[in-house]
Amino acid sequence: MHKVIKIQGLDCAACAAELSEELMAIDGVEEAAADFINQRVALDYEGREALDRAVDVISHFEEVEIIDDNAPVKKDRHLKEIVSIALSAALFVPALVLQLLHFNEWVVFGLFLGSFLAAGWQVLWTVVANFPKVFKNGFHPLVLLDENMLMTVAAAGAFAIRQNMEGAAVMLLYEIGELLQSIAVGSSRGAIARLMQMKSDTAIRINGGVREEVSPEELAAGDVVLVRKGDKFAADCLLLAGETALDVKSLTGESYLKEVRAGEEVLAGSVNEGEAVEARVLRPYAESAVAKILELVESSSAKKAKPEKFITRFARIYTPVVVLLAVCIAVFPPLLDGYNFVKWLIPALDFLVISCPCALIISVPLTYFSGVGALARCGVLTKGAVYLDKLAAVKVAAFDKTGTLTEGRFSVGTVHGAARALELAAAAERLSSHPLAQAFAEVETPFSAEHAREIAGMGVETFVGGKKILVGSARLLHENNVEFAEVESPAVLVHVAEEGKYIGCVEIEDKLRAEAKDALADLKRAGIGIAVLTGDTEARAKRALAGLPVDDVCAGLLPAEKPARAASLKEAGTLLYVGDGINDTPVMAEADVSVAMGGLGSDAAIEASDFVLAGDNLSALPKAVRGAKKTRKIVAENIVFSIAVKVALMALSLFGLLPLWVAVLGDTGVMLLAVLNSMRMRAKLQ
Repeated sequence: MHKVIKIQGLDCAACAAELSEELMAIDGVEEAAADFINQRVALDYEGREALDRAVDVISHFEEVEIIDDNAPVKKDRHLKEIVSIALSAALFVPALVLQLLHFNEWVVFGLFLGSFLAAGWQVLWTVVANFPKVFKNGFHPLVLLDENMLMTVAAAGAFAIRQNMEGAAVMLLYEIGELLQSIAVGSSRGAIARLMQMKSDTAIRINGGVREEVSPEELAAGDVVLVRKGDKFAADCLLLAGETALDVKSLTGESYLKEVRAGEEVLAGSVNEGEAVEARVLRPYAESAVAKILELVESSSAKKAKPEKFITRFARIYTPVVVLLAVCIAVFPPLLDGYNFVKWLIPALDFLVISCPCALIISVPLTYFSGVGALARCGVLTKGAVYLDKLAAVKVAAFDKTGTLTEGRFSVGTVHGAARALELAAAAERLSSHPLAQAFAEVETPFSAEHAREIAGMGVETFVGGKKILVGSARLLHENNVEFAEVESPAVLVHVAEEGKYIGCVEIEDKLRAEAKDALADLKRAGIGIAVLTGDTEARAKRALAGLPVDDVCAGLLPAEKPARAASLKEAGTLLYVGDGINDTPVMAEADVSVAMGGLGSDAAIEASDFVLAGDNLSALPKAVRGAKKTRKIVAENIVFSIAVKVALMALSLFGLLPLWVAVLGDTGVMLLAVLNSMRMRAKLQ
């Protein structure tokens, strides 16, 4: 079973890693991911007992609180931290001035100590609170080795050797850095919180002529709702009358108004910018586009990218090692230097402070989180940060044709042969789940079909008035030995045969998406090859795709044949597949990374995919590729920069060339620069 628990009070990435470890130690918990950025815990567990124990661990972890799913997140104004820093600075500045004037050293010491305590009381309390955890469910000494302990040891060591100014400066600079980091992370949280506002809080349901205000979750399929100007559609609806303009920015990321008329579908989250309209609810809120989008955003952080997992494992090993090295620096060189332990204590403390891996364990998850948010703002939802790395590596993009490169809104065109071919086809297609069947929905027919058998990729076999009817592709008729003359047409042809005799065929019209050409051209400019997988004949597919920059048209494929063709495309590099229907799910499973059309796509395709185009807009796909590559680049920059600067500072500390306060400033500076670099992902993707 899977559950996402909303929390508050989880303050750092190290704390999140520690909480995750405690949860993973519970019997019955298969997977646990605590996310300090999104302030939630994702759990995969077996049984109610495991869930209850997990809830108990979460609610007793430091200052973490479990909050209701619908409760608004409290805006952190950082008042407590600002007051502590201001008080610490108010004591530090006069202490520094008095020290320079050689004033009474005990007065100076008292002011510096007060400054240290004002800034670091929370750090000291956290260290004290960690001691009982060392002996909880065994012996776990590594629990103490976090950044709080590092800073406490460094500051206490400085005071012990009468470096009072540096002892106070360590804690003051550290708290300033923590505050700036918290503000930066909070800003990213706000970006995602704004995305969550696409959900409507209420809906106006019309019941027997009476208007009543209800929550979106209370709406059922068939309910009629009133949507006033400026209101959001609370569920996926069908417009009943008139026409209006919709602001669909929350779904597509594009600032434009979409015109809709009576009989057209409107996705939840769209804002009515025209006059008040009435609409019929097509499906419950839980199955709506906006619910799927919010669920994807909320759960995306649970699937971590490889660099995130590496950094978490790296920090667990790295911190104990550098603490041991710092102890060695403090103990062994003095044995060869006249037992001058004081001289070597400062380099050891410098080494300890600089070693703090905050820059990495904060900036790497923050970059991926910001990347997920950046893609969401342009209408692309990802199921986890791990898929950003895969998307960045794509070399070949394969597309389904119908409903993906085309609009997928089918209509009946010319009828060839007997007029009743259309009526027989309409009767048979009533029993079909194929997307083409929607073209016959409005066709009136005197016939009633029964005992239908759907033949994957070919059509429907059914009975009308006791006679066997075949409705589908030319291949279906050929395999049943029905003779007929081929009709030349760029449209999709639905052939009809009765008792082995050809009756005629119906043209089904579908248009290419307006943005398809530019979207594919953008992908090609990014060095990505383009292929199309379709069940159409090669001649018809090429005519339908005329004008699109396609490298390879793989035509005449049955659904069962598409995965094998996708496997051969993977030989050229990482494969991306984009589809919209239930028949696309096997290909999505075969591809390295998959994308579903979120608005018109089937639930099965959305479930099987790694990304979802929320507004069915293909122009968002090349933006997503650029966003994924940018995310990967920033992660690499942060890792290389953080490690390189820390190694350089560590080397300087070993030679005694680095005052302790400069070490703290350097460590804080690296962390802030890495976080600020991560924030570049918040810029709008072009």
